[in-house]
Amino acid sequence: MGTPPRRRIGLFGGSFDPPHAGHLHVARAARGRFGLDRVVFVPAAEPPHKPGQRLASGADRLALLNLLLEGEPGCEVSDLELARGGRSFTIDTVRALPAALGEPEDCEIYLLLGSDNLAGLPRWREGRALLERVQPVVVRRAGALADEIGALAGALPEELLRKLERGALDLPPVHVSSTELRDALPGADVDARLVPRALLEYIRAHGLYGARRA
Repeated sequence: MGTPPRRRIGLFGGSFDPPHAGHLHVARAARGRFGLDRVVFVPAAEPPHKPGQRLASGADRLALLNLLLEGEPGCEVSDLELARGGRSFTIDTVRALPAALGEPEDCEIYLLLGSDNLAGLPRWREGRALLERVQPVVVRRAGALADEIGALAGALPEELLRKLERGALDLPPVHVSSTELRDALPGADVDARLVPRALLEYIRAHGLYGARRA
């Protein structure tokens, strides 16, 4: 009998403040493109790249993510970073993830990233060790991804640049961001295709992001 294939786990980290249909769009595409067994959304306790930013509570963001992913096959939420507390460094999460999920230590971890994160990757905590452990999945947005990866040539070795290229994921754009949603939520006109009704009801019931309580 041959050796069974290694498990493939997608790691999708971020503030998710609030989560929205664009996040789900990315997770579905990555799962299909790379044959991921699970995609795990991990909301940050304190994002290192957003120092001092006030976020909705971890409990609220977990609740919103659970509502977003309800009934979505292969997608789930972990409170790993929230339970750990403090600044949420991706390398720490990657090292702790297999045990937290009950997965083999040598499982393949696919790290979902927006292309806007590429320029800063070499400055992430233990950035090279992180890229050696994971397969990045780089969601292509506007612009030429090859140029963005090429700009890292002096900061990362060739094999890691090729790894970034192998993880390129082209997606039709979903024109929504958490920042735009936070700005729109105090009003009444929020597209339910971008924020599902169950999330809007929770947000309004709890008065999050300046939304009027229902």
